[in-house]
Amino acid sequence: MTTFAKWIDALVSEKGITGRTIEIQGASGTNHMPLEVVIDAIKQAPKHEQAQIKNVLIAIDFKNGDIMHFFKHLAGAIAI
Repeated sequence: MTTFAKWIDALVSEKGITGRTIEIQGASGTNHMPLEVVIDAIKQAPKHEQAQIKNVLIAIDFKNGDIMHFFKHLAGAIAI
């Protein structure tokens, strides 16, 4: 497991959002996507994208924002 994978797993666990489902519109209609699907897609992204995602998540967390909004945004890229 990569350092990034460990970091994002720890973040999701610490925020208590493990097991959540994201509802997002895709070309086929409403998608109900487990957060783990989004996390797995992020873990497979190129390292430069992972770095950008990490920076955004850190910034959101620092401002006490809801990181689920960002995960929902990312889910839009893989919704069908």
